[in-house]
Amino acid sequence: MTAIRIHHRTTRRFRPGLSVCTVAFALAAPVAAQAQAQDQAHQFCVTDPAAVTARAAITLPDTPLPEALADALDAAARGALDGAAAPGIIAGVVTPEGRWNGAWGVADPETDAAMEVGMHTRIGSVTKTFTGTALMQLAEAGKLSLDDTIDQYVPGVPNGDIITLRHLASMTSGLLSYTQADPFLDLFFSDPSLHYTPQDLLDFAFPGSPIFAPGEKFNYSNTNTVLLGLVIEQVTGQDIDTVFTSMILNPLGLTETTGPDGAALMPEPYPQGFTLQGDAATPAAPSNATHWDPSWGWTAGGMISTLDDLLVYGRSLGTGKGLLGAEAQQERLRSFPEPAGYGIAMGCVDGWVGHTGELPGYNTTVFYDTTTDTTVVVQANSDIPSGDCGDEDVLPDNPEDLACSSPASRVFEALSVALGHPFSMTPTASAE
Repeated sequence: MTAIRIHHRTTRRFRPGLSVCTVAFALAAPVAAQAQAQDQAHQFCVTDPAAVTARAAITLPDTPLPEALADALDAAARGALDGAAAPGIIAGVVTPEGRWNGAWGVADPETDAAMEVGMHTRIGSVTKTFTGTALMQLAEAGKLSLDDTIDQYVPGVPNGDIITLRHLASMTSGLLSYTQADPFLDLFFSDPSLHYTPQDLLDFAFPGSPIFAPGEKFNYSNTNTVLLGLVIEQVTGQDIDTVFTSMILNPLGLTETTGPDGAALMPEPYPQGFTLQGDAATPAAPSNATHWDPSWGWTAGGMISTLDDLLVYGRSLGTGKGLLGAEAQQERLRSFPEPAGYGIAMGCVDGWVGHTGELPGYNTTVFYDTTTDTTVVVQANSDIPSGDCGDEDVLPDNPEDLACSSPASRVFEALSVALGHPFSMTPTASAE
């Protein structure tokens, strides 16, 4: 999530996580069953972690993809946008054969300004992967252990003496997401300009926690990643923007990416972002959420970035290049349950590792294909779902014959088909 996604406006329900991605990552076997075959389960989603980390030494060519593949990707993006509820999209692909990108649709329906590669968008829960990466870096440096309990760092957490940092990173802590708490929903939807501190967010979550014992099952909770942000700040003695800049952004040269503390203002250029969430929106008149205060997402979803930065980051997220040593990265690539699921602050489906991000007005996908050394990024200036979405709010011209999907996810799946390794998010189990 950071997705705020209500099933039906009058019920004030949040979808619990990454839109459809949460469901897919949750379809792994229950945690108790995973433990019975842990060695085998860890090998299923990424078949050869050592081969993947070896690619960190390889620099891919900065040349255009072959024309036939570029044309196929362009056609896939255009076709998917026709069924997506977004004014515009930006997409890019990097493979061992070269790179491709493009932008389609409009950045601002009022002015008809075109969507352009290089525009900044809010990346929602892709932020979680940055938080998880910093956590892994600190563990690799011996400054913390993933098996430390959260009460060693943050007091007052329900079950804090038995919830580990690993539980938090893998969404198995049993802590309620503050984005499922009615008091938070009431405040946020009535006034999206309100600013929240991390402690404010925890105060919404703790009264309803725990919802299950640590390690018992998966439940996507933004509370987990906010707590990890506090741990990172405490261990480093620095604010989270400084940590992310020194440990991730600068090493990778991500000059157009903004940390969660500095994300209140959108850097130019940026598209307007549209949503059906909140008390003011209707299907006939979506709300412009471009400048809604993102502080409620913090280390769970507050960051901003661009296509080029995310393409670099996505490959590094998969291979560890510039971020983690081979041993630590391989541990992360083995952290996924069988046959797909959520590991250390990222998900995996059939060898694709990464994350989807949703914040009101924006939807982003960042995925790396461990089987082909291919990175795919899609940005959309809408978080509005389309297709057969049950009781969720959709636009009046919604294509009901399509499977329900958020805009960036729909385009990403189409691109994956054109690339020859289809990514499927068909849910087989509930995430709740």
